[in-house]
Amino acid sequence: MKLVYGIKDKPKFGQLIVFAIQQLLAIMAATLVVPVITNGVTLADGSHPTMDPAAALFGAGIGTLVYVLFTKASSPVFLGSSFAFLGSMAAAFAGGVSMQLGFLGLIIGAIFAGLVYVVISLLVKVAGVNWLNKLMPSVVIGPTVAIIGLGLAGNAIGDLQKGGVTDEAGTPVAATLLCVLVGLITLIVTTIASTYGKKMVKLIPFIIGILGGYAVAVIFTVIGNAAGIDALKVISFQSFADLVDGGFGLHTLIHIPRFTFLTAFGAFGELNAAYIGAIALAYVPVAFVVFAEHVADHKNISSIIEKDLLEDPGLSRTLLGDGVGSMAGALFGGCPNTTYGESIACVAITGNASVATIVATAVLAILVSFIAPFVAFVNSIPSCVMGGVCIALYGFIAVSGLKMVQKVNLEDNRNLFTASTILVCGIGGLSLNFGALTITNVATALILGIIVNQILGIKADKKENK
Repeated sequence: MKLVYGIKDKPKFGQLIVFAIQQLLAIMAATLVVPVITNGVTLADGSHPTMDPAAALFGAGIGTLVYVLFTKASSPVFLGSSFAFLGSMAAAFAGGVSMQLGFLGLIIGAIFAGLVYVVISLLVKVAGVNWLNKLMPSVVIGPTVAIIGLGLAGNAIGDLQKGGVTDEAGTPVAATLLCVLVGLITLIVTTIASTYGKKMVKLIPFIIGILGGYAVAVIFTVIGNAAGIDALKVISFQSFADLVDGGFGLHTLIHIPRFTFLTAFGAFGELNAAYIGAIALAYVPVAFVVFAEHVADHKNISSIIEKDLLEDPGLSRTLLGDGVGSMAGALFGGCPNTTYGESIACVAITGNASVATIVATAVLAILVSFIAPFVAFVNSIPSCVMGGVCIALYGFIAVSGLKMVQKVNLEDNRNLFTASTILVCGIGGLSLNFGALTITNVATALILGIIVNQILGIKADKKENK
């Protein structure tokens, strides 16, 4: 595709801020939800962890800046909270005997995961990436990237049908059809802005789409509140109400994130070898799985910007950036980070591959974690609006993967069966559980695709040598 802004291009300051806000909105929902899910864990002493989503956002910003540093500002990718480590984080929390030890476990686990990346990056530095290209050619990576997007489709459609106002049981009260309508309006506004917009409009379709959907949701909600009709209440303004609870003051403007390292401070005396070993077993295998997704994401963004990031700045550098960035991010937010498909899709749709935009997004993520009104606004965006945006985002991830297969000869049975195995196992949701370790459907599909491709390749080599 033709890029509007290349990797080294620097948009004007005003434009840069707007582009950064768009990237932030694209990745924010997923980044914030990981700590929210983990907060459901019960610790050994019966208490419940209270991870701060704003701290996770801060950590994502720090992790991304570290990644940019290690990749020499040559890779336009944002790092956010990783869903793959949800089980690992729960295990680190649940194994703690106190709140502090649970948070310390998160930091130790992220260090273990980051060290896996560091070790692999050193091996890649020595052995190069040719072996990786042979192990994961386009016929393997393309369908894998496609199922990353398709695997998220259920999340987008689920969000599309939900509003932000819930009853006492936590069930959304807005009519499903109304939520779908609001979400589809968001999608249509986004696509029109991206397809027919001029200059700046074409570069910020997600901001325009979200604001358009939000405005429609506000109209229905105001009518619903005035008429007492719950089915029309799409947006919850509770996050804004919480800001002014107890009157106006400094708390209405500034939010102080609860950083993980501060909560964990002082718990070192409670550590023991068994707990550390359990954390290692929970994090290390998952890190190897996420490594495969790291490669898929970087091959995907490489195809979009038409520059092989595995060669320049090199896989060893992207792995180091991801690994060390993940450790640094978890120190503040508790969540190991990973490259975000939403960020890559945003680059693909807008044609803005400027690393300066990624840096601005990371800085903005750090700053807004302290700005209470902005956090309140983001929390008030109803699921259906984000669902409409995510249809476009996740769809682009899937399509970019399919584009990688365009030049692959699918009349060759080796390629046909490899791609078929990946697509069916990935979309079908084949995940494998080995005790506390879960190999996700994406990782399982990728591994099986590699195995099928290599087995059929051995047969093909033998046939050619006869």
